[in-house]
Amino acid sequence: MAALNQTSLQPASFLLLGMAGLEDLHTWLSIPFCLIYISALLGNFILLFVIVTERSLHEPMYLFLAMLAVADLVLSSSTVPKALSIFWSLSKEMSFHACLTQMFFTHLSFIAESSILLAMAFDRYVAICNPLRYVTVFTHSVIAKIGLAAIARSFCVMFPTIFLLQRLPYCRHSVMPHTYCEHMGIARLACADISVNIWYGFATTLLSPGVDIVLIGVSYVLILRAVFRLSSKDAQLKAVGTCSSHACVILIFYTPAFFSFFTHRFGHNVPHHVHNLLANLYVLLPPMLNPIVYTMKNKLIREKVSQVLFRTGHVR
Repeated sequence: MAALNQTSLQPASFLLLGMAGLEDLHTWLSIPFCLIYISALLGNFILLFVIVTERSLHEPMYLFLAMLAVADLVLSSSTVPKALSIFWSLSKEMSFHACLTQMFFTHLSFIAESSILLAMAFDRYVAICNPLRYVTVFTHSVIAKIGLAAIARSFCVMFPTIFLLQRLPYCRHSVMPHTYCEHMGIARLACADISVNIWYGFATTLLSPGVDIVLIGVSYVLILRAVFRLSSKDAQLKAVGTCSSHACVILIFYTPAFFSFFTHRFGHNVPHHVHNLLANLYVLLPPMLNPIVYTMKNKLIREKVSQVLFRTGHVR
């Protein structure tokens, strides 16, 4: 009977309003959303294709980049199609379990991407500070284990949130002023104490992306210290150049994410549509910009992408 009552208090579906307060602009907002998503798909699929098919790119840094591309594809594909469906008034409803599934994969891919960025920072640290051990440290088996560890870590962090949300009664509250389902957005619809959800969300943010950004910062301090000890100016510039694309991706990834996190929890006077825009930025911008940054800043990738596109165009 208790299980039946609990089930009856869960909504069959949620109604997602999209950008609440900007409903009149939904059609216009769909244009950049659609263009950014198409760019993200094309950029990441091309990057994956190049890395998989070109044997010269089967090196640690590029294999980590392939993992990053997969995480970006999952992150954007978990959220943007539904947002476009809302903007185009095709379907604004999402079942309770579908909403939990979307939330799970959105946050899982975000945490996995953060873990991969940490691994890439360690990769650059070993390459610059201890180059003689680089080949022995980053073997293909080690890289595969790092990828599996990133997935396992993300799964362990996000799996409890499913039960934390399922245990809550929602008292038929089913309207969500957002473009996609996320942990605290769902929890705030509950008609019960959500302190556990709040503290769990806060703790996991600090202990997963929060710890990652601290460790990335430490690795870059050590890298810069090693770079400034190099006697040759050219060697210093080359070392900095190998890290520049990774540093750009870190800024692109963490800046909107942490800005969204802190305004969501502490910016109570910030308009709701601003919260929504910030929440969408960190699932839109990194997947689109990451392949562009690496293609523009990495000469080898730029050459291989050009070769692939040229060959494709020549065949046609």
